[in-house]
Amino acid sequence: MAITTGIFGGSFNPIHIGHLALGNYICEFEDVDELWFMVSPQNPLKHKGDLLSESARLRLVQLATENYPRFQASDFEFTLPKPSYTIHTLDFLKREYPEREFLLIIGADNWLLFDKWFQSERIIKENKILIYPRPGILIDKDTLPANVRLLNTPQIEISSTFIRQAIKAGKDIRYFLHPAVYKEIIKEGYY
Repeated sequence: MAITTGIFGGSFNPIHIGHLALGNYICEFEDVDELWFMVSPQNPLKHKGDLLSESARLRLVQLATENYPRFQASDFEFTLPKPSYTIHTLDFLKREYPEREFLLIIGADNWLLFDKWFQSERIIKENKILIYPRPGILIDKDTLPANVRLLNTPQIEISSTFIRQAIKAGKDIRYFLHPAVYKEIIKEGYY
């Protein structure tokens, strides 16, 4: 039987408790055996200048996920052609790990923009997609393709942008981040 593996991709600039709580919920309440936090070296829809280095963001994800056995920090996209396109990642994952069934996990905000993704129709046709709700974004689950499912996960209104801005403003936001991530950000002077 295939190992069901959720692919939760993103810049994770930085990873925060919203990401972790969502991933934890998906592992415990959905049919997902493992969740891979797929650190994107360069999201084609984001400006590269706003990102910490790939290795720094991966290190923060590793710190955040190391004590929960169903989470894995993944640098899989680091060796793929840049910019990172989800369809290429999924194709390479299927070839590299044929014993796994991969599920793409995206936010409702990304679903609204999904037609702008590279080869979006092929992603939908060839993959299962789980959509998690985002505050203020309504998705009519009755209009979704058969292999796309809207989850009923808790919504946590935290963004990496908020985290970066708060750190720049000198705010103590330790409870918005995994303790090891907060400690590393302060130690390294990130953001």
